[in-house]
Amino acid sequence: MNNNTDITPFRIDIPQADLDELRYRLDRTRWANELPNEVPDDAVQTGPVKPGWEYGVPLNYVQELVRLWRGSYDWRKWEAKLNSYPQFTTTIDGQNIHFLHVRSPEPDATPLILTHGWPNTVVEYLDLIGPLTDPRSHGGDPADAFHLVIPSLPGFGFSGHTTEKGWDQYRTAEAWAELMRRLGYDRYGAHGNDAGAIVSPTLGRLDPEHVLGVHVNQIFSFPSGDPAEFAGLTEQELGQLAFLQSFNEEMSAFATLQSTQPQNLAHALADSPAGQLAWIGQLLAAVDPEVVLTNATIYWLTNTGASSARFYYENHHAQAPAEPTTTPIGLASFAYDFRPIRAFADRDHKNIVSWSEFDRGSHWATHDASDLLIGDIRQFFRALA
Repeated sequence: MNNNTDITPFRIDIPQADLDELRYRLDRTRWANELPNEVPDDAVQTGPVKPGWEYGVPLNYVQELVRLWRGSYDWRKWEAKLNSYPQFTTTIDGQNIHFLHVRSPEPDATPLILTHGWPNTVVEYLDLIGPLTDPRSHGGDPADAFHLVIPSLPGFGFSGHTTEKGWDQYRTAEAWAELMRRLGYDRYGAHGNDAGAIVSPTLGRLDPEHVLGVHVNQIFSFPSGDPAEFAGLTEQELGQLAFLQSFNEEMSAFATLQSTQPQNLAHALADSPAGQLAWIGQLLAAVDPEVVLTNATIYWLTNTGASSARFYYENHHAQAPAEPTTTPIGLASFAYDFRPIRAFADRDHKNIVSWSEFDRGSHWATHDASDLLIGDIRQFFRALA
């Protein structure tokens, strides 16, 4: 195992030959066939599946994004944008960890580690960097400033693929605690979305002496199967459960596959950029196409489709702790996302101190409701100061 604790400056510099090969493969995409898929203009989405997406990601969606990928999309622009922020790598527990580290101009800023989800990357948080690190320049209170650490999950993007079994949420959280220690942060906060909303509370559980609070976009607390748990639920909460059941029945094939035999899909993801795009597009479809393509490009160039999928497998086979968390937790729940039920959340987390529900925003709130998310992060940590 590599015991080197050095932190090394990192800069993204993709060889042109790699981009040329990507273009070559896109030019030779063999398209999937599909059934006739005519969607009425007045079709209304009534559940988690969009009209026209009942069989999965439709051909026209993939073809349009591939057309943009081959044409107007400019990776070098996004590469420069990422490189405009200080980036580093370090080895923790034998795994390369890539991260952005953007310090605030405010000397008393609160250290905050932001953890992205799947199938996103550190790109998920680029629009939050300015307002969170320098609120003075973005119409905010300088007392709300943060020093930001934004790592790529092990097996994702520029952290590179994992080379050992066991990189689940617990091992990742332990790596995050070590990363913050190496950076000299004795007291810090954590925020996460999607997979990050799984890792971040785990970080609070494993490092309570140093984590002052955990802010998340989701709390993944579900019924245990005991009928008594449903007693007293409101009509709205029963509707939330119905939505979750519908999602599990109609949209969770990706999670089931990645939790059981992710290697079955890995070969296709490593060989076809259009396939990689379609696989992540199923969950990023509502996001700006430029952002979807940037994430797809990162997964393709780093060949981390397989290792990012393995994160689901490792979590599925990990031993869950029996005791609830006690670190202060704050929730920002957005309109078009899973709405957790407070009774189940309180069962698993004994110190929920902030619970915000918003009437807009989606699962990817950094992209479509960043103002609400920034405000909620600020108010949560302000109350803990």
